[in-house]
Amino acid sequence: MTSVKGACMGAADVIPGVSGGTIAFMTGIYEELIGSINSINAKAVKLFFSGRFREFWQHINGNFLISVFAGILFSILSLAKLMQYLLTNHPIQTWAFFFGLIVASSIFILKGISGWKAKDVVTLVFGIVLGVVICTLSPTETPDGLWFIFISGAIAICAMILPGISGSFILLILGKYEYIMSALADLTSGVFGKNILILAIFAIGAITGILAFSRFLHWLLSKYHRATLLVLAGFIIGSLVKVWPWSNMEAIVRSQYPAEAIIPGSGIAEIIGQAGGVDYHIWGAVIFAVIGFSLITGIELAGKAMAKSKKDK
Repeated sequence: MTSVKGACMGAADVIPGVSGGTIAFMTGIYEELIGSINSINAKAVKLFFSGRFREFWQHINGNFLISVFAGILFSILSLAKLMQYLLTNHPIQTWAFFFGLIVASSIFILKGISGWKAKDVVTLVFGIVLGVVICTLSPTETPDGLWFIFISGAIAICAMILPGISGSFILLILGKYEYIMSALADLTSGVFGKNILILAIFAIGAITGILAFSRFLHWLLSKYHRATLLVLAGFIIGSLVKVWPWSNMEAIVRSQYPAEAIIPGSGIAEIIGQAGGVDYHIWGAVIFAVIGFSLITGIELAGKAMAKSKKDK
């Protein structure tokens, strides 16, 4: 059962806007997950290197952790090829779906904050400006060097233990979502080589990030819970500029016309002219944005219903 919950978390973390941490919270394993990750400390290292493996495994709640992460890994590998296909062949609808997910996530984070004051508005605006600045100043293409892959893994994995923000959304901001999904999809197709090294470095970064951030998150939320949520909500809202369905016209045109119809090195205007026009799929984008919005709404309502039911018992 724990593996199934992990699989749900993994499925959520593949989709920008859906937080694996939210799924963990909904399924009742969030506190145990944070506690188990925090138990990987100096005492655990001492037990391991002294050969007391059974005590080490019990100390870190090993059976629970291995079940959760096995489920997460299974979902991510299973869905990577699908996400690569959708982003390549249906970019407008896919990004519109992500847009709806992220809008709904922002609303529900803000809805959970009551008793607004002037300083809360300032904090939220700061988060929005921060999100816009990071997204508009960051290059479309970020480095593919292993050092940046390590950093991307370290930052993105933190969202898995943070309800309300998605790890894959962080990868979007860093410009590495499609890159990592492509490496995962190729790996599941039997294309190894560099993909193994890329994913291994990403995994090492993720392990490093989650061990370090779980402690920082615990401290941050205990000391500055309200301000942290407001900055995160603002950051998510500001970052919507990154997932606007029509922000990458070149990718849209390439999804609708064969490569031989486009002259290499052409700008966006030239590409559109060569292709003879573009189908912007306005209604398709609206429908998929609504579907994404409704998905988050359903998850949030289900989570509240489960929490209320548990409280009543």
